[in-house]
Order: sequence, then structure tokens, then C-alpha cells
Amino acid sequence: MLFNSYQFAIFFPLIAVAYFLTPYRFRWALLLAASYYFYMCAIPEYVLLLLSATTIDYCMGRAIARATTERGRFSCLIVSLTANLGTLFFFKYFNFFMDSVSAVSGAIGVPMATPSSSWLLPVGLSFYTFQTMSYSIDIYRGQLQPERHFGRFALYVSFFPQLVAGPIERSTNLLPQFRQNFDFDYERVVGGLKLMAWGLFKKIVIADQLAILVDAVYSSPEGLVGVHYVVA
Repeated sequence: MLFNSYQFAIFFPLIAVAYFLTPYRFRWALLLAASYYFYMCAIPEYVLLLLSATTIDYCMGRAIARATTERGRFSCLIVSLTANLGTLFFFKYFNFFMDSVSAVSGAIGVPMATPSSSWLLPVGLSFYTFQTMSYSIDIYRGQLQPERHFGRFALYVSFFPQLVAGPIERSTNLLPQFRQNFDFDYERVVGGLKLMAWGLFKKIVIADQLAILVDAVYSSPEGLVGVHYVVA
């Protein structure tokens, strides 16, 4: 579900209205369900990756805080970093790495058949990977106490407004907001809608139209001259 799609134009107002109609203590559950639905609109199976990253870093965050030795705390941090970076490497860089190995082996006269992955890159993988890693690192550095509420932590990892396009939010900034009681504020809502409308204008009217010209150059660079590249 793209932010500039008809589906999101229906999804977002419904969730916004439901949010203000929902009692404070249940709002985190509404936002979590909405975030997981939003994520599953791409490739539903990949929600298991999101859930596993959430579970690992939730457990490792609490383990870091409970550890009584520096070695124990550091070991838990390494588990978190390894799980996150390992997943990111496999989906984003595995084929590139294997192709590089094959090219190098061929160049030195030792041809090697290397495996490749046909898995598609999960939506938002880089964003939630670095977001959960920053959470573990903040706890390790003593800048944050681990979140005890698994649901609110899962919402921090999957919060749909910034899940697929960022920014990467620090836990010290976003997590506390899920415990605050926000009442409907007309001025704040109107201001937010104006920002969204301006962003959609820049995306749909400006960027998407310029992309027609830019993509034409990038897709067929043969026969073009320097000025075309500069303009593109």
C-alpha cells in the first residue's frame, strides 16, 4: 500500500477516526493492528520477518538490562546485531556478494558456481532493522530502560507512518509517545493534513512527472550526450 494510493486514502482516515474514538488504553492495539495490516498488504509472508526481528530485540533488550556482567551484556548485544545485520545482508547483499565471488574466481582462473537467492527484498527491511538495532544499542549504553510491554515495542518497530519510508526513529523519542493520551486538536490535525497534502503534491505532481523524463534517460542512455545526463 503506497502513501499515494487510493487504498491509503481510505485506510488512513479510517484509522485516524478510529484512533480518536478508541479509549486511551487500547489505542496501541489499534495502531499495532493497523501497522501489521499495512505491512502485509505488500507480501504477507514477510510479516514473519518483522515479528521475528521484534521478538529477538525485545528479548535481547531485556536480557542486556538483566545481565550482571559486561561480558553478558555485550554478548546479548552481539546476538541482536548479528540477527539484524544477518537478515539485512541475506536479503539485500547476498546476490551481490555471490556475484562478486564468482567474478573474482573467474578472473583468477578458478571458475566457481555460486548460489543465488530469488527472495524479494522485504518492504522497509532497512528501516526497521536499524531501528531495532538502535534500541538494543541505547539499552547497552545505558540511555534507555527496556520496554516491558511487548505490544508497544512491536508498535515501535512496525509503526506504519514511518515503516516503509522512514525516518529511522530513536526509541527514546517514539516509544514514550505511545503512552501519552492525545486528544483531538483541530489546529494540530489541520496542520498535519496540510503537511501531508504538500508532501503528496511534491510526490505526485512534481517528482512523478519529472521521473518520466529522468527514467527515459536512465533506461536508454545509448546515443545520448552529456547534456542529457546533466538534465536527468
